[in-house]
Amino acid sequence: MAASVMIPRMERQDKRLVDQLRPISFETGIAPNATASVLVAFGRTKVICAVTIEEDVPRWMKIQRVEGGWLTAEYSMLPYSTLDRKRRDITAGKLDGRSSEIQRLIGRSLRAAVDLGKIGQRTIWVDCDVLQADGGTRTASITGASVALAIAVNKLVAQGKLAESPMKRLVSAVSVGMLGGEALLDLCYVEDKDAEVDMNLVMTDRGEFVEVQGSGEEAVFTADQMSRMLELGRKGLEEIAGLQRQVIAEADKPDADALEGLSAFFGSGRQA
Repeated sequence: MAASVMIPRMERQDKRLVDQLRPISFETGIAPNATASVLVAFGRTKVICAVTIEEDVPRWMKIQRVEGGWLTAEYSMLPYSTLDRKRRDITAGKLDGRSSEIQRLIGRSLRAAVDLGKIGQRTIWVDCDVLQADGGTRTASITGASVALAIAVNKLVAQGKLAESPMKRLVSAVSVGMLGGEALLDLCYVEDKDAEVDMNLVMTDRGEFVEVQGSGEEAVFTADQMSRMLELGRKGLEEIAGLQRQVIAEADKPDADALEGLSAFFGSGRQA
């Protein structure tokens, strides 16, 4: 009988397993002036995702008599988000190509989650500002923005401005890639910059694909390798969707002070 051979597993910089996500957290209410906001962290990558509702629609919708509302996204990396200061786009007089491509991706991904016909003549603005970048800023932005969007539309329903929630599904995103011949989930910066293959997956919480972005970095990849990356991505996105649902459910609960005040009001006999 041939002796079995143990294949060494890649040791990642942060000691994670190949199929392990970075620690993910969501802090809601980080920008009080927004309708809803979330500070999302994928490891050391941190992004503020804020949703603002405007009671109007773009001019092109009025001209074309398009029913319903619109959702659009903006993305930026703050100057101190990277090791070397990143110059603000405004100083160059235009949005750089990478930021433009990412904000279009965020907008497409979130529009797949919302029935725009149900939001009325409103525009949903989604702003994603990167505080700290360590790989996966676009995937963190989509994931955090989906949570902020769900909280925002739930507020509109609670306020009676919407008859029902226009959210059809949640969306989330994660990176996968090939490094040293090994498929990895949720790449940090040092992994991403050296990866032979880099791929970003956007999926719904029902397991449906919204978008797949993938390419070989001066390399090629096989169908088996692609299947392995998709498998890792699905696993990670199922975990992320569970975290999203928990955060949204918690955000929609009235806080203890509100409940105490309501109880005191009704207990005092001051009902209208």
